Amino acid sequence: MFNELMWHDTGLGLAAVVVLPLLVVIAVVASRLASLRHERGVLTASLRAVLQLAVVGALVGFALQSMLGALAFITVMLMVATITSTLRLSSLAAVPGLYLHCALAIALPAAFVLALLLLPGVVPRNPATLLPTGGIIIGGAMNATTLAGRRLLSEYGGRYGEYEAGLSIGLLPAQAFRLVAGPTAGDALLPALDQTRTVGLVTLPGAFVGMVLGGASPTAAAALQLVVLISLLAAQSLAILTIKELLARSVLPDGRTVKV
Repeated sequence: MFNELMWHDTGLGLAAVVVLPLLVVIAVVASRLASLRHERGVLTASLRAVLQLAVVGALVGFALQSMLGALAFITVMLMVATITSTLRLSSLAAVPGLYLHCALAIALPAAFVLALLLLPGVVPRNPATLLPTGGIIIGGAMNATTLAGRRLLSEYGGRYGEYEAGLSIGLLPAQAFRLVAGPTAGDALLPALDQTRTVGLVTLPGAFVGMVLGGASPTAAAALQLVVLISLLAAQSLAILTIKELLARSVLPDGRTVKV
């Protein structure tokens, strides 16, 4: 009932029909004017969001009925996140075993952070908590893996001469890769850092707002939001570390073939 009132009172029904398509058009036009080359991506992402949320809305009720259902849903999340990151990185370079690299970089940090939250009881051990928390952590690890991986591969390709110079003086391939490309991976953590630094001042994140609107005290909402933000920092830092080390140890293609 509360959600229905919110939908009616805020005019979201009209927004879904008129304003949201207008926003998509604005994004496409801005991409074209700025030569971002993401016009098609904006359209397909928007359409996929509509379809996927419609399907999720129908399935999430079943996933919330048991821990097994929630775990199955999280497994699907991991698979989709891995495929998404793999496609983003493979568009730059053909790295052997890239799917496995992305899977490990997303799944291991997410599983570790979720275990730290659930096993001691920091957050309740139930499907209603596991599913959204897992989705947030997995999504953060996916973003960090994609951003760090693309930055690393681009830097490797753009500075391939320096990479070869490192090999010529006796460095191992992994050492040369870390020396040339490694420092750039930290850029992938900037969005999470800025979000954490400015929380409450620039942004009011979803977990906080949702709990307050649902009747929770601001103190309880702030505590949960703090857990989410710090968990994201930990998961994304581990994801960046993992993808960097896996790429450093990979059989990388000739840097002159990498798209930069």
